[in-house]
Amino acid sequence: MDYTNKAVLVTGGLGFIGSNLTIRLIELGARVTVVDSCRPGCGGNYANLKPIADRVCVVEKDLGEAHEFREVLRSAEIVFNLAGEVSHLHSMMAPERDLYINTVAQLRFLEVLRRERPGVRVVYAGTRQVYGVPRYLPVDEDHPADPVDFNGVHKYAAAMYHLMLTRMGLLDAVVLRLTNVYGPRMALRIPCQGVLSTFIRRALLGQPLEIYDSGEQLRDPVYVDDVVDAFLRAGAAPRLPRRDYNVGGPEVMSLRQMADIIASAAGVPVISRPFPPDRKQIDIGSYVANTRRICSDLGWTAVTHFTDGIRRCLTWYREHSSDYLDLAQPTHCAMPEHHGRRRHLVLVSA
Repeated sequence: MDYTNKAVLVTGGLGFIGSNLTIRLIELGARVTVVDSCRPGCGGNYANLKPIADRVCVVEKDLGEAHEFREVLRSAEIVFNLAGEVSHLHSMMAPERDLYINTVAQLRFLEVLRRERPGVRVVYAGTRQVYGVPRYLPVDEDHPADPVDFNGVHKYAAAMYHLMLTRMGLLDAVVLRLTNVYGPRMALRIPCQGVLSTFIRRALLGQPLEIYDSGEQLRDPVYVDDVVDAFLRAGAAPRLPRRDYNVGGPEVMSLRQMADIIASAAGVPVISRPFPPDRKQIDIGSYVANTRRICSDLGWTAVTHFTDGIRRCLTWYREHSSDYLDLAQPTHCAMPEHHGRRRHLVLVSA
């Protein structure tokens, strides 16, 4: 994985996974440009790039405006495409918003990219949500796509754009379907970003963790450093035998077990409440990823166990709480509001 002096583009690089990936790329010697719209509700946070702020170029632009930063695309040797909305509940509350962010903007971006930089390697951040309610466990890449919410539908369409353009020889793309990712730089101030961000935020604030019903649904949470490693391997692989890969954690546990581990580490209780109807209708039940394909093709495997990852995560947030916690932030799920006039271009160059 030699990224020394490589010109790399990271879309969504001010967000959770994108910022962790950007920091690692800089450490590996890459020349990184970040494109991020800073759209409210999508997790972009300049604090995420504090450790390398003087060594990265940030272009604050909507992905759908790719024609306005085509010069950046022309010079990119590798593109990591992590821009998008991740909230399933937000997608159900405002499906057209999710359609634009996760599908229309992606299509516009890829259309410009394939003209300006034909054949470039693109690693797209997909989601396990495209599978919907699993028909069997663990879920492999041949599982039918049957998403239960607009976010899953729109992310599936964007993944298909990447794969279709690759089959046509216009791009060299690979899709990573991510399970529940956790770790430093999650958007804890934004409600409805996922069960683990909710658990971690409440734990840091000394609040009880809430599970719905018995919390028996299974998950395979994966630490962000392991996810970054998967992206780096996919970006650097000289050949890709296949084009879509599941990325999941090293162990399987119930939501209740996850809550208990976090609660124990933070010294807070766990309480149970009935499943809210709006969440129940898009709940997929249990999900566990089959990761044999990515292990075989790219030599990747998750190595961070949940107890260790949570301990590291809580320690990190306690040291950086002012950038990620807001006692006044509501915990109920509401659509993010646009505030003020968006800045369009911010450059912080090395």
